Amino acid sequence: MSAAVIVALRVAVSPRRAFDAFTADIGRWWVTNPLFRLTPAGDGRLRFEPGPDGRLVTELPDGSEFEIGRITAWQPGERLALTWRQASFAADQETHVEVRFEAVGDETRVTVEHRGWDSIPRRHAARHGFELILFQRRQGEHWRALLGSLRVVCDE
Repeated sequence: MSAAVIVALRVAVSPRRAFDAFTADIGRWWVTNPLFRLTPAGDGRLRFEPGPDGRLVTELPDGSEFEIGRITAWQPGERLALTWRQASFAADQETHVEVRFEAVGDETRVTVEHRGWDSIPRRHAARHGFELILFQRRQGEHWRALLGSLRVVCDE
């Protein structure tokens, strides 16, 4: 089992609405973090191509697209899983993101698990030379901020 960053947050909507906000509205809630830029040109505007054979892509300011990952599980209102790459990754490097949507009373707990960073060498540009535990802490802070932004979209 690979090392994982796990972050959870509750939102005041149904699991299906939380899933839809996470996927359909990612371009609204995704916030760029200079430490975790997806490409050297920045993060661009993210969007999901939905469905079990879909993908997550970003459109960069010059109009080009970068494929962040391929969807491996698409279960609206329950679960989303995908591969995850940054532009600096070698062809054989990827991490994995799984997002779960669980009803808790009138709210939904959104849990993000981002694993596989232990397969990316410490000296790699994406890791910034951080030891794994420090890198995971920073990655967790980033995902917490992203889920906070998702909460704002869900509250609208």
